Amino acid sequence: MRRWMIGLAAVTAVAHVGSPDVFLEGTAGPYPVFVTIRPPAVIPGVAEIEIRSSAADITAVRITPTPLAGPGARFAPTPDEAVRSKEDRQFFTGSLWMMTTGSWQVRVMVEGTRGKGELSVPVPAAANRTLGMQTSLGALLAVLGLILALGIVSIVGAASREARLDPGVAAGDDDRRRARVKMAVTAALVTAALYLGNAWWTAEADSYAKSIYKPLKMNASLEGGGTLVLQLEHSGWFQAESLDDFIPDHTHLMHLYVIREPEMERVWHLHPEMTGGGRFTHGLPAMPAGRYRLYADLVHRSGFPETLVAAIDLPEVAGKPLTGDDSAGVVAAVGRAGDAVSPLAGGHRMVWERGAEPIVAKRPAAFRFRVEDKDGKPASGMELYMGMPGHAAFVKTDHSVFAHVHPTGSVPMAAMELARQSLAGNGEAAAAGHEGHGMHAALPPVVSFPYGFPQAGVYRVFVQVKRAGVVETGAFDVTVQ
Repeated sequence: MRRWMIGLAAVTAVAHVGSPDVFLEGTAGPYPVFVTIRPPAVIPGVAEIEIRSSAADITAVRITPTPLAGPGARFAPTPDEAVRSKEDRQFFTGSLWMMTTGSWQVRVMVEGTRGKGELSVPVPAAANRTLGMQTSLGALLAVLGLILALGIVSIVGAASREARLDPGVAAGDDDRRRARVKMAVTAALVTAALYLGNAWWTAEADSYAKSIYKPLKMNASLEGGGTLVLQLEHSGWFQAESLDDFIPDHTHLMHLYVIREPEMERVWHLHPEMTGGGRFTHGLPAMPAGRYRLYADLVHRSGFPETLVAAIDLPEVAGKPLTGDDSAGVVAAVGRAGDAVSPLAGGHRMVWERGAEPIVAKRPAAFRFRVEDKDGKPASGMELYMGMPGHAAFVKTDHSVFAHVHPTGSVPMAAMELARQSLAGNGEAAAAGHEGHGMHAALPPVVSFPYGFPQAGVYRVFVQVKRAGVVETGAFDVTVQ
């Protein structure tokens, strides 16, 4: 048996790679909302929330955090009122503390002339870095600490020399000797206190460092000439996740994007099956030899999502025909694709309605795409692909960013379902948070994805839609300022 294998790559972002912000477009009762949540980089920490609505009759927006499941989800704290922008009356902002690592939700409560509505947005919270002290502040505190230590020693010396003397009486040799002894003892005690304090601080810092999020490790190998094997391993994160507690998302435990490097002109969306504890396998389709980057989306039973990364060098694989929800796309290489139009089969094409405005990092937007036939007319025969009008992958060309996004946003549907159950269990109406997940008589040839690029750079956007029973892939290159 020939066996091809490559080492894994570690990432420091929850759910997506290098793209920690959460985007969700849904409805809170009768009010459409676009919610952006920037989770804290450290735990405990403050999450920043932005809410935009096309409804002009909203009078108030309130937000509150709770765990995604468990008793804490039933006892929400008093909500905070989001602040309405003075420049844009349909834009609200707020901030919330997230105190522990794990699966959280932010409940968005909207009031207006048409009554009240509520929407729950799942948020994975995990520390992904430590906050270092500024050099200038550290130097200032060190100087102040030294002054304080010397002051304590000086006060003890003065008290020992002169405290028992009458006013105007000079200290004698015995007084000065006694003072020097006590100052030496005090200096030793202060030094010991500083040493022990530094040791305690270092131990606390080391303990916190263990809480920095580390995704499960994933090793990729090829067995039998055509079977991809993905073996998951614990990463050493202090909250060791299980290797077999995953729940289906769009009826699949794993969604795997396979992208050929470096041209990124071939992409597969596959769904390996779990065949053992932490072991997933999939019979590969026909694939040319080359190096491939793998991104595997999983959702734990708690609702905590992860995206695992690996790379593999493959020989030419004869492969098997694609079946079920598996799909493949052949597009132009990076740098050769258009920034607004991508050709599809049969003379059809996909058009990105990107507008004239430059695309800027950290600016959420709805990325809208339409499908046209060879005559430039709206395409017919559009179908749902795994319950959605489309799927998109936003990938930075250096592979430091990957995000799998749906028309509702970046939240996995499995986590959204847990949030809906949480609202229903709390006596609230389960707000529609993933429209398009049900069946439709006909679909328009337009799909949009709420997202915000996390950093500047060159990206490739893969967009997948299903038309006349076939999944088609468009690709667009974009430079983010």
